[in-house]
Amino acid sequence: KGVAFDIRHIIKETPSAAEFLAWQEIAGVDKKLFVNSRGKKYKELGLKDTIDTMPDKELFELLAADGMLVKRPILAGDDFVLIGFKKKEWEGRF
Repeated sequence: KGVAFDIRHIIKETPSAAEFLAWQEIAGVDKKLFVNSRGKKYKELGLKDTIDTMPDKELFELLAADGMLVKRPILAGDDFVLIGFKKKEWEGRF
């Protein structure tokens, strides 16, 4: 589509808690959308039982500490953030 982009390996170069907070503000979405709820780590940590009461900042610090907890891919622009791959959503953006 001719769009310039940078690839970031989210496991090796995990975003910071501040980046997640900024992306959440841009996207205007619930913090849970950033979490890979199908992953092994999510289940091991029992996040299903604690995520709803966990403050956003605390969850994003946890995500920043372990990229395996992050739902992928994340496409972040200056004025939008797409979390996970949803074909129609991505096609609508580009």
